[in-house]
Amino acid sequence: MELRTHNCGELRDSDVGKQVKLCGWLSSIRDLGAVIFFVLRDYYGYTQVVVADEDKKEQLRAIPRESTVSVSGKVVLRSAPNPDMPTGLIEIEPDCIQILGKCYEQLPFEIATSTQSREDVRLKYRFLDLRNPEVKDKIVFRSKVVSWLRNKMTELGFLEITTPILTSSSPEGARDYIVPSRLYPGHFYALPQAPQQYKQLLMASGFDKYFQIAPCFRDEDARADRSPGEFYQLDTEMCFATQEDVFEVMEKVLSGVFKEFAPKGYKVDEGPFRRIAYRDAMRDYGSDKPDLRNPLLVKDVTDILSEKAPFFEVGKTVKAIAVSEFKETRKWIDALVEKVKQNGASNMYWFKLDEKGEPVGGISKFIADSKDALADRLGLKANSFVAIIAEEKGAEKQAGYVRTELGTGLDLLEKNAFRFCWIVDFPMYEYDDDGKLGFCHNPFSMPQGGLDALNTKNPTDVLAYQYDSVVNGVELSSGAVRNHEPAIMERAFEIAGYGKEVIEEKFSALYNAFKFGAPPHAGIAPGVDRMVMLLCAEQSIREIITFPMDRNARDVLMGAPSQVTQKQLEDVHIRVVAPTVTPRD
Repeated sequence: MELRTHNCGELRDSDVGKQVKLCGWLSSIRDLGAVIFFVLRDYYGYTQVVVADEDKKEQLRAIPRESTVSVSGKVVLRSAPNPDMPTGLIEIEPDCIQILGKCYEQLPFEIATSTQSREDVRLKYRFLDLRNPEVKDKIVFRSKVVSWLRNKMTELGFLEITTPILTSSSPEGARDYIVPSRLYPGHFYALPQAPQQYKQLLMASGFDKYFQIAPCFRDEDARADRSPGEFYQLDTEMCFATQEDVFEVMEKVLSGVFKEFAPKGYKVDEGPFRRIAYRDAMRDYGSDKPDLRNPLLVKDVTDILSEKAPFFEVGKTVKAIAVSEFKETRKWIDALVEKVKQNGASNMYWFKLDEKGEPVGGISKFIADSKDALADRLGLKANSFVAIIAEEKGAEKQAGYVRTELGTGLDLLEKNAFRFCWIVDFPMYEYDDDGKLGFCHNPFSMPQGGLDALNTKNPTDVLAYQYDSVVNGVELSSGAVRNHEPAIMERAFEIAGYGKEVIEEKFSALYNAFKFGAPPHAGIAPGVDRMVMLLCAEQSIREIITFPMDRNARDVLMGAPSQVTQKQLEDVHIRVVAPTVTPRD
């Protein structure tokens, strides 16, 4: 290359005596008066430069840090080697130092410690934040994971096909991002929440195995493990495939990528992963995404305690979680009770067993005559602790929250392990908080039992060929065997309150394709962002996204969302109506 002969991470003692030319950012300077040391940084690493010439020292003192510079000179051995640097045995004696791009502004934070700055400042100056090798390395790591996934899917016989970004709005799922049409006034495109219909159309077109690293767009609020606006998934679909076929492929992919990129010494489950029915997961773990590193189980004790104070209210479900060898204080327990209440539970009851195995503390006086039954059900021993949830609705989920808090708070989780499972046999339908029946998971799923099950069973008893992959308590992907029969599709949507006209309007391409000999097919879509977040042991998904939005769905770097001109609005036939509530700060 004309501007450089080497990068800042490759020179070694074998290069001593060579004339070289390096380019990079002026990372740090140590001015000792008689001599100045400075470190040049680029994408590949660091190289130290030593300056003794008076003119060059004056020139260097006038160059602000983080300016880009070119250094030409001779490679020499360092008098004080640095074993922590790959280039720590050598340094450069420069013949020429040239500014390529001057840093004119004061830095908003130190590059080396940018992760300690406020997130809003980091995102506003993300181009500086990314200069920090610690931040940059996560983006490089992500690129390697994506490359591995692409190679693995190709090796397994899948064909990478890209699908459209501008599509039609769907009545199911999350809130769409809509795009007004200039050519068709009053009509809108939507950004795809997932390539769901397109990949099924590819199966109907005769493509056997499809995948893509697909961008997906959903107008959802941010969470620690969910980026607002957009995310990426390894989108896949297979022709003539069953649920087990999908599992076999994905177990190779998921176990393989975690083995390849997990920190050294981590245990990674190999296929076949454990299968857990949805209702069993809710019963035993209080969650459809259980963390199998947590040894605690939820037990139903309704039959033992429901008629006793303070649980005697009719209709209450009573759940219990037991912990052996409990040593925490009353203050710790009270703090847990408050957290559980803040999560929406009416209360968290508790008692302990002393060294003699007798109930003490909390509600012990109410359960004295039930001690033996509880000990048998929960496997209680001396010094055990029992947390109890009693709710008319939502007892399972609240017990799951308590299980998680106990597992993490007491440091019970298995260390250095990725534990996978499949959650299977999801209900096809469920009632929402308003009592409306709707799809539980995915409207395009095949009901177990087909049309006969839809016609003869109570809707909430119908199970679907739907499945989630879960690792360490994080839902990594959702998938299903697809409903490819028009008659089954019509009946499935009818039960959820959608007439045939809705299918014909909103899913016309898919519905029509199924009338022309569609094959059975199935697929799944693991989230790439969550995968990388787990492998990097990051708590926030924004740390592994190159240019993330903030938690309020704002791109503070580019200033989005932003207002547009009146002319732009007129071009797409849009009039802005003043909001009745103040937008988020």
